[in-house]
Amino acid sequence: MNDPSPLLEVRNLRTEFLTDGGPVRAVDGVSFDMRPGETVGIVGESGSGKSVTALSILRLLADNARLGEGSSIRFRGQDLASLSEEEIRKLRGGEIAMIFQDPLTSLNPVLRISRQLTEGMLAHGTHNAGEALRHGIDLLARMGLTAPERAVNGYPHEFSGGMRQRVMLAMGFANNPSLLIADEPTTALDVTIQAQILDLLKALNREFGTAVLLISHDLGVIANVCERVLVMYAGEVVEEGPAEQLLADPRHPYTWALLNAVPRLDQEPPADKRLTAIEGAPPDPSKPAEGCRFRPRCPFAIEKCGEHPDLLPVAEDRKARCWVTQGGERLLKPAPATSVAAPVKEDARPMLELRGVVKHYPLRRETLFGERKAVRAVDGVDLDIMRGETVGLVGESGSGKSTIARLITRIQKPTSGSIRFGEVDLATAPRSVLRPLRRRIQMIFQDPYASLNPRMTVGQILEEPLSFHGLVAGASEAKAKVGELLELVGLPARAAERYPHEFSGGQRQRIGTARALAVEPELIIADEPISALDVNIRAQIINLFVGLQQRLGLTFLFIAHDLAVVRQVSDHIVVLYLGKVMEVARARDLFAEPLHPYTRSLISAAPIPDVAVERRREHIRLTGEPPSPVSPPSGCRFRTRCPIAQGVCAEVEPPLAEHRPGHRAACHFSGQL
Repeated sequence: MNDPSPLLEVRNLRTEFLTDGGPVRAVDGVSFDMRPGETVGIVGESGSGKSVTALSILRLLADNARLGEGSSIRFRGQDLASLSEEEIRKLRGGEIAMIFQDPLTSLNPVLRISRQLTEGMLAHGTHNAGEALRHGIDLLARMGLTAPERAVNGYPHEFSGGMRQRVMLAMGFANNPSLLIADEPTTALDVTIQAQILDLLKALNREFGTAVLLISHDLGVIANVCERVLVMYAGEVVEEGPAEQLLADPRHPYTWALLNAVPRLDQEPPADKRLTAIEGAPPDPSKPAEGCRFRPRCPFAIEKCGEHPDLLPVAEDRKARCWVTQGGERLLKPAPATSVAAPVKEDARPMLELRGVVKHYPLRRETLFGERKAVRAVDGVDLDIMRGETVGLVGESGSGKSTIARLITRIQKPTSGSIRFGEVDLATAPRSVLRPLRRRIQMIFQDPYASLNPRMTVGQILEEPLSFHGLVAGASEAKAKVGELLELVGLPARAAERYPHEFSGGQRQRIGTARALAVEPELIIADEPISALDVNIRAQIINLFVGLQQRLGLTFLFIAHDLAVVRQVSDHIVVLYLGKVMEVARARDLFAEPLHPYTRSLISAAPIPDVAVERRREHIRLTGEPPSPVSPPSGCRFRTRCPIAQGVCAEVEPPLAEHRPGHRAACHFSGQL
């Protein structure tokens, strides 16, 4: 780790894809070095060239891709660009390993973990079969998997997302690589599991001395792990420097904009709940613009930006591709808005009222006379939503968030309990009563691509609910209404003629929102609507929801595992764990002084995009994952992971009691952590 010579030297990397419309340059002139044991982060929006840069290093490119003339990738002095396929194969998984974004698609579903874990060791000849299996079990134990001897005999589908990512990490470190490339390794994980994976990456970096190239769009993740950061935009590196300095004092307007688009747990959200989003979209890589590529979206642009800037020093050990900061100017932070607490509606009757809601999914008996078990997805939930407010629902995967959304919309019927919407109990209402009510309650799903029919144009998708509910008289009126809906969510009316696959993820989420708004609902349930989106697209969608609520008087149930985002948009927050409510409070009060140990753990696990703040924060790390909902723990369900659990926690289930006005928690020792 003290070796001053670079482990990896990338010079003038250009990667092109040959298409029918001409060459598309995804990476354009990228240069950087990595020293042994160093951790380097690459950040940027989708399409900025992050993943293609990583794939270019390992030569894992598609058949229609090629490295441009003059591209150089040297690893330990050896030019990877000139190696034969057999020679580069010896490096892959050996000296250089890669962890991909989605472990479920990266792991072979028909092979046991033991086979996949030992395959690379046997292929590179570092161990014989017996040694490889023992080394694999040892690696799984180091990655924090309980009972690794049993885990190696399992299949990928038997593991949770966090456990699968640990298996991928074990595979990556199997041959003690000198360089590990991790491409968005925590994107789809809960905040607590993400914290565990990041701690693991840092520990493995220290233990093995492995250099880590971490690709992410989450600046908090970068602040948590990386020593140095490269910021990419439109295929170019636009800023480079030490993580602490770059995140505290950005010298390129794009980095500045990304940081201001991120809601932070250590700062009060503004009164209007809006974020500073970057308007517009990155340039088309097949038609690169002249001058600075960020100029059309830049709030600091000057006349000289019509010329293309080079990546030049702007401070010691820092570079930026910006005429403004190269001239000595500093990028000032936008003035923060005054935060105002939402008024408490004590006497108002809830628009939606859940009382004792239970949803169990019966399982098959293991034997003919065996006990019939059930998955206790939701187990006695009370919840109130007032008209015109946003209620945030947070918790780890498996806590029951999405199940509650499906019960409210009556996609599924509750096992017991009541769900009152106005005068109607949705839990028991017949279909004839539910059908007109569906207009008043709409849902925005997590994956907009999966929830939009790929064979229908956007216009047909939006016209369908209008025609079904008789809200338009004819084709011309429907077309006009579709145009209004698209403009309402920030899309042009001509988008109606296109298909879902022709849009980006953020645009598809806007289409899903337009479909929900088509029938003029009163309550919208947004189930993880931003979990897979880039930082800036996320900010745009949040601003869209906030604007629609203010203009149309909508009520939202906002489900997410990103606590900073939930805090940004919510008036009240409900914290769920294993089908039970752990804490309920106004957003301001919950983050100012959380009462439940689980809430405190969630807040402390959420990363903040500031290295200095991350270094001095108190971190309460949860070990393991939530217990099985088939056989939850007795007493308090959180006690098996709770740092302050005592004997009474196993014997008596704590009630959801009010400890302060409007602030309730289900804990025997509220506020004592």
